[in-house]
Amino acid sequence: MSDQELNWKFVDNQVIESDGIARARQVSHELGVEPVSPAIGAQLAVVTAAINAESIIEIGTGVGVSGLWMLQSARRAVLTSIDIEADYQQHARQAFHEAGYPSARTRLITGRASEVLPRMNERSYDVVVIDADGASVIEYAEHGLRLAKSGGSVLIAHALWKGRVANPARRDDTTSAFRTLLTELGKSAAVAASISPAGDGLLHVVKLTD
Repeated sequence: MSDQELNWKFVDNQVIESDGIARARQVSHELGVEPVSPAIGAQLAVVTAAINAESIIEIGTGVGVSGLWMLQSARRAVLTSIDIEADYQQHARQAFHEAGYPSARTRLITGRASEVLPRMNERSYDVVVIDADGASVIEYAEHGLRLAKSGGSVLIAHALWKGRVANPARRDDTTSAFRTLLTELGKSAAVAASISPAGDGLLHVVKLTD
């Protein structure tokens, strides 16, 4: 195991997940859904807590792992979460209920993100989380920046795409999409962006101007 892999494992192992998150993670693995890593979940919690987020929209509900992390840290936030899989969202709804979050704090929308996002109000969210189809990450990031308030954060999971983004020999559509997104954000004066190598990578973009 390389030093980098040891670092990833060490960082993940330092995170203590609540019983509710641990249960949701287990269900996620049983269903074959890849949740955010514990280290990325903790980073989502830190960002949402740091800006005292009250409105969060998430692309990719899964079974609620990332949502649980953010709800426990942003204690006044309302989470809107979009996923095409109604069955997964039912598990997420149950996880939120078992964790004690009232239904008024969560809004689950079943549908294709590409169809739902254009209907969402722009400049309305403190935090936008993107954890969905990697090949569509550029489209989702554009929507995310439109939906985020000035000073809001767009958080994009799996930004290193299984270690492939850093390898120039990898040229599949998803890897290329993440690489292009990183390049374009680096050129933009409208955002500040940074990527964490924890887990599978978390890209944090702050919207500076409308």
